[in-house]
Amino acid sequence: MRKIIPLIYCLILSSNLQAQSFYEEGLIQTIDITFSQSNWDQLLDAEKAGAGNYIMAQKVSINGTDFDSVGVKYKGNSTYNANQVKNPFHIELNTYKDQSYQGYNDIKLSNVANDPSFVREVLSYKILRQYMDAPLSNYANVYVNGVLIGLYSNTEAISKKFVDSRFNSKNNTFIKCNPPAGAGPGSSDYPNLVYLGQDSLDYYASYELESDFGWQELIDLCDTLSNNINEIEAILDVDRALWMLAYDNVLVNLDSYIGAFAQNYYLYRDDNKRFLPVVWDLNESFARFSMTGTVSLNSTTAKQQMSHLLHLNDAGFPLVQKLLNVPQYKRMYLAHYKTILLESFSSNAYYVWGQSLQSTIDAAVQADPNKFFSYANFISNLSNDITGGGGPGGGTTPGIANLMNGRSSYLLGLTDFTQVQPDITNIQVSDSTPNLNDQITISSEIINANTVYLGYRYDLYAPFQKIHMYDDGAHNDGAANDGVYAADVIISNTFLQYYIYAENGGIGKFSPERAEHEFYSLSIVAPPVGNLVINEVMASNVSIVSDQDGEYDDWIEIYNNSSVAIDLSTYYLSDDAGDLGKWRFPSGAIINAHDYFVVWADNDINQAGYHTNFKLSASGESLFLLDTSGVFADQVTFINQTSDISYGRYPNVTGNFHAMTPTHNAENMLNTGISYAGSTDPGLLLFPNPASDHFTLKFNHSNANEMQVNIYDLFGKMIYTNRMNDVLTVNTSGWASGIYFVKVGVSTVRMMVR
Repeated sequence: MRKIIPLIYCLILSSNLQAQSFYEEGLIQTIDITFSQSNWDQLLDAEKAGAGNYIMAQKVSINGTDFDSVGVKYKGNSTYNANQVKNPFHIELNTYKDQSYQGYNDIKLSNVANDPSFVREVLSYKILRQYMDAPLSNYANVYVNGVLIGLYSNTEAISKKFVDSRFNSKNNTFIKCNPPAGAGPGSSDYPNLVYLGQDSLDYYASYELESDFGWQELIDLCDTLSNNINEIEAILDVDRALWMLAYDNVLVNLDSYIGAFAQNYYLYRDDNKRFLPVVWDLNESFARFSMTGTVSLNSTTAKQQMSHLLHLNDAGFPLVQKLLNVPQYKRMYLAHYKTILLESFSSNAYYVWGQSLQSTIDAAVQADPNKFFSYANFISNLSNDITGGGGPGGGTTPGIANLMNGRSSYLLGLTDFTQVQPDITNIQVSDSTPNLNDQITISSEIINANTVYLGYRYDLYAPFQKIHMYDDGAHNDGAANDGVYAADVIISNTFLQYYIYAENGGIGKFSPERAEHEFYSLSIVAPPVGNLVINEVMASNVSIVSDQDGEYDDWIEIYNNSSVAIDLSTYYLSDDAGDLGKWRFPSGAIINAHDYFVVWADNDINQAGYHTNFKLSASGESLFLLDTSGVFADQVTFINQTSDISYGRYPNVTGNFHAMTPTHNAENMLNTGISYAGSTDPGLLLFPNPASDHFTLKFNHSNANEMQVNIYDLFGKMIYTNRMNDVLTVNTSGWASGIYFVKVGVSTVRMMVR
């Protein structure tokens, strides 16, 4: 989830900064599958037609990293055919062994069978990620037994890892909204959320349960949607659902909920008991699929002019019918729809991105021996319609630009989008540096609106609460009817996340416009550095340091900045602003003057030593250190953490927090000059440090094996990845000045770019 903070008093709280090298947009992955069986294709075909089990590959190599004993099978519906060489693959690295590549186990590879442009899927996900949580996606050259099969789109799987990384939850009801037997013209089993009664058997043919339970929760959702729409926000993230519906419609993505088979999305029920929709399978986007479920759009013109309110009164599509017949939801939908149109299409951004993707893959497309369309079709289809070709779907494939330029012009000429939207400007906060539990006023100048709401929350994964903003002179808004709307909120956590929504009789407007996916943030003032400080935090300790029982638990390091010992038994540690007394230091916990004290955050208070009754979340949270009278000693809010990278103060004790190489129970330091990885590998050398336009990594080992090199910025985001044997030179000429962390194998080097 991305956030934008255009106001100078706001603190940027980024999250979901996953290491993206395997899905880095400008990189083409190399995946080589090795089967010991000479009839591997027959075996895969037999499983696809039968039980659908994995066939064991002897080895799968990903960018030079080898994994043995890997599960491989064919996937897909219309894009799979036993008579073609280039079929879609599903690779599962951990079918037989516990192994992963950069933390990923499931690899989904689509064969680009119906897309002459080769960019539909990757481009569509790129656009979608601006508005809701969606998979990462790029390309991979796939080989089998050393023979190139072709260029595939490589898209992040919607798995427990995905929902955990986006929603900080993975053990709840999880539903794949695709018929288990596959959708098609002969089927009537659609995952359309139509209420079929209370017998779960009636839902089995339309949905696939990815969790061990959840049928009743799905039934409750369908029941609420059909019969109690006023309670829908308690069970469904309505804003996210509206983004999905608007997105599918703008892009004429009809192999989706709004198309004939009402499929290709997931539902995950988060810890707040709301279902969150996630879009999946965009290879037919940009009107490659023509069936709406009521009519077939058989020409590009018909697709350009497809109704933006498709299925508004169709009981077979209750997510559209029920939501858009609530006036406020319809106005929100129109606001989201217009945002997508203006940002991604009338601005021509989509076309620039499509050109960039085609430039990246041009040589790989030419080299693909089994592509379904010609290279000339590839060059042409970003702009122009292609009739016929080798794709299994046949027919005409609209040119993406031809489709979307005409569609954008048509839609923006409709009354729903020419009507005047509210205008939200000059957002102000009464106190830009509040303390915990202070009341603040948020105000804005707004015109062309008759109703205004403030959406706010104190937790990254919680639903936004919505309250009215007023222009009545009684809510710290100035004079009545002066165009300034305001609302008061209490700062009950270390940060506040918020947005403003305004509407008139016809259409709404959000600020920021991508809300609720993006929002404004405000952070409380951290206590001044005093006698006790939280000095370093590690929320994803995989291999750095273990506790007394050999367990790699997360930890919190506290420093005594005074000249006398302090009895910690009069202090609390908590990760919950609603329960500040969550864990009290036990009797006998003494921190000496100018010394460190480490607490293991593992939710195991029965272990020897100092172990809290809570764990840290690598997705980010807040920590509080306060005495038993309620006086804060320190607090810190951290964001998504990278494994084996800590979050500590630099300069030590007094400085701001930065991602860094862990210095457990010791002074936080940043190295300069020539840097060694440490005692674990003194043969690893980095120079020069600081670097200006480049630096060199060198192994001083005669038998050095190839190693993975990952480089992270201060926020824990991976910005570079490569592999090396003995020497690697990295160009830093385009990098921002600052501290970076170079991880080679299990060793990490701090380095500076200036």
